[in-house]
Amino acid sequence: MPPVLTGELAAAQLSIAIVAARFNDFVVTSLLRGAVAAWEAHGGAADRLVIARVPGAFELPAAARQCAVSGRFAAVVALGCVIRGDTAHFDYVAGECARGIAQVTLDTGVPVMFGVLTVETVEQAVQRAAVRAGNKGGEAMLGAIEMANLLPRLA
Repeated sequence: MPPVLTGELAAAQLSIAIVAARFNDFVVTSLLRGAVAAWEAHGGAADRLVIARVPGAFELPAAARQCAVSGRFAAVVALGCVIRGDTAHFDYVAGECARGIAQVTLDTGVPVMFGVLTVETVEQAVQRAAVRAGNKGGEAMLGAIEMANLLPRLA
């Protein structure tokens, strides 16, 4: 069997940025707590983690891009929450946010993890942002740490 390359879940030598939306802050704050807890649990130092707040999910790609092109960060975690309403606004915001974040990764080579909840109800959002288990912010941070350690091995 050929060797399989993976990224380790070791954050001690990494610098990572989190860009987090303020809109739906009651959910995003929990995602942010989950991401920071995952960072700390895997050896990340407080002075190597930067958190930038933006107005909403639509603004996440611009902030993520600025972090990625700065050369300061091995990865970026984008956190937000878009809850479907009665209009098409959800589709535009969620779709453009996802497209923009993917484009930042492809354009810069810096992994940007999509920790943006796109849900039908407030209840779904709260469930996915639960701090005790299944926190999608924590999962996004784990993905960022793994990708930040994997990509240099693939270069």
